[in-house]
Amino acid sequence: MKNLRQQKAIRIVAALALTLALASFAIPAQAQTFKSLHTFGGVDGTPPDGSYPNGLVQGTNGYLYGTTFSGSSLGNNINGIVFKISTGGTETVLDNFWAEGPLTGNQAALVLATNGDFYGTTTSNGALYRVTASGAFDDLYAFCATGLPDCADGASPGATLVQASNGDLYGTTQGGGGAYGQGTIFKITTGGTLTTLHSFCETQNSEGNCLDGNGPYTALVQGTNGILYGATHVGGANGEGTIFQITEAGKFSTLYTFCNVSGCPDGAHPYATLVQGSDGNLYGTTGSDGTGAFGGGGTFFAMTPGGKLTTLYSFCSLENCADGNYPMALMLATDGNFYGMTAAGGANNLGTIFQITPSGVLTTEHSFDGTDGIVSEDFQPGPWLIQDTSGTFYGVTPEGGANYQSCATCNGTVFSLSMGLGPYVETLPTSGKVASAVKILGNNLTGATKVTFNGVAATFTVASSTEITATVPTGATTGEVEVVNAAGKTLKSNVAFQVP
Repeated sequence: MKNLRQQKAIRIVAALALTLALASFAIPAQAQTFKSLHTFGGVDGTPPDGSYPNGLVQGTNGYLYGTTFSGSSLGNNINGIVFKISTGGTETVLDNFWAEGPLTGNQAALVLATNGDFYGTTTSNGALYRVTASGAFDDLYAFCATGLPDCADGASPGATLVQASNGDLYGTTQGGGGAYGQGTIFKITTGGTLTTLHSFCETQNSEGNCLDGNGPYTALVQGTNGILYGATHVGGANGEGTIFQITEAGKFSTLYTFCNVSGCPDGAHPYATLVQGSDGNLYGTTGSDGTGAFGGGGTFFAMTPGGKLTTLYSFCSLENCADGNYPMALMLATDGNFYGMTAAGGANNLGTIFQITPSGVLTTEHSFDGTDGIVSEDFQPGPWLIQDTSGTFYGVTPEGGANYQSCATCNGTVFSLSMGLGPYVETLPTSGKVASAVKILGNNLTGATKVTFNGVAATFTVASSTEITATVPTGATTGEVEVVNAAGKTLKSNVAFQVP
């Protein structure tokens, strides 16, 4: 890691010399407000608070929760921490991975489950764990430690988990499983019972490429049809990555193989987690290639659930990649647009935050300058960017920080970005049968007077200013959940709640 940071520092110094020239080519940003909220101090912080954050998730109490790759005060700085941070930037260390195993090399963000607890993975020792909002920690499963030959259950789970509509957690490993040890897809109950669903590289072509992909480390996403979708960064017939689908029960199929045409105009090496749009299509990015006039900076694409892919934008379409290079994060916001982050390019060649419409019109919203963060390709995306129920975006950079000029790369940051979007509510889970209990997350919910599921009134209890517990009412159908707060304002859910 040290050598990588030193090399990056050299590249950064060279890049800063181009700042003035690059700035004239940057895409104009919309009205927005960017704030740096926290710089991680690493092992030298007071107290030590971690290095290289992996991503954020909003808890039921309104705080943001995350993990770091390393930077604890124990274990020779090779272990990370679990932290919470307020939307104002006050950070609290909840747990230290060295004290729990030790668990090293944590590269995944946390996922909030319907029981209110968080679940995560560690890469080096291959562990799955649960942690509460107050920091109480439980080991759930250890990969490659069950007596199975050749780590048949998988090894090195690096992707953030996702909770499916059946209540189980789904994820991937980068190694183990099958004869070639190229990773797995698994499900695990919230109590820790694991089932391996698919082993990658079951078939190879004459060039030795794993036809179904290999080494996946981006999170899975569940579509409204109940099917889980994911991507591999490498593998496939051309070795440049794949998109696949798998059912909750484990039926697997490859939907798309990248670089099908000479020059890879469709892109190569997908990094960011796929996102389902309101039109039912899947949207994503590739980290390289495409048809950018100033380099193969990656692409933004749409794909039907059946596997028909359309490239909507190629990064590095502006001189010096002022529009960003190497996109690594993507999410859908309440305004109907997608937002993401690139690991390079922008005014300072240190990464950007961008907005892109479903049709592929891109606007650069922020270019990082080092003091407010560095978006690095040396780390896996977390998710690095989320939208809080206040309407504001929050995110992390794995490197950079306030004392950027006096350190090689620094330990990473937490930031906020306001685009003027209003508050909304989020359901947990996003689907449920009639009479099932649903958590509704939001802000200023105390005194709420009404909750409806697609127009049908529901019984509910206000648990706190940030959480409501409701029961899916008889007669409810798929549609928006709405909450009328004490001020009489109607807050709508960010996605349609699915009633099977």
